[in-house]
Amino acid sequence: MKRVAIYLRVSTSKQDTDNQRRELEAVAARSGWLVERVYEDAGISGAKGRDKRSGLDAMLKAVNAKEFDMVAAWSVDRLGRSLTDLLGILQGLHDKGVDLFLHQQGLDTSTTAGKAMFQMLGVFAEFERGIIRERVNAGLARATAKGTKLGRRTVKASVEARIRELKAEGMGILKIDRTVGVGTSVVQRVVAAECRRPFATAILR
Repeated sequence: MKRVAIYLRVSTSKQDTDNQRRELEAVAARSGWLVERVYEDAGISGAKGRDKRSGLDAMLKAVNAKEFDMVAAWSVDRLGRSLTDLLGILQGLHDKGVDLFLHQQGLDTSTTAGKAMFQMLGVFAEFERGIIRERVNAGLARATAKGTKLGRRTVKASVEARIRELKAEGMGILKIDRTVGVGTSVVQRVVAAECRRPFATAILR
């Protein structure tokens, strides 16, 4: 018997998942599937990432543990609205050998036609990654052509000395960045380097 996880989602608190659940459980009964667990995100937009959707996160962790054979959802937009996130979810299912059933689209990747569709996901995912890489590389090339220096900005020796001086006086990092006029990350980097220096000297000795 095929082990199935049902995933339900609605975007607002005024909606409920009862209809989705009823239809998917009916499909499971007709198909002879065993519903292992129902995951739900109620009142959460599909544009939200996995970290904001506890039901989706729990389901994908179960996918990694191979706790079931198929995920059943009402429609593709219940899984996600962002193409990148959606492809990530579908690719994760594919990599673990977990099939997908989408009621509204009539997609069942355990069938021959559904398998062909699933295999295309890798092509679309690579296409998306390629576009992102091209945009990043083009942006870096434009910045370089304009004379923009890439990478972390260097901090003047006088600024570093002032940061160390204020830290030695007991001033906090947030107050130092306001006093010197640099970012908090710069202050943290200088302070961390100063803390490592005595340790490195002791080792060399």
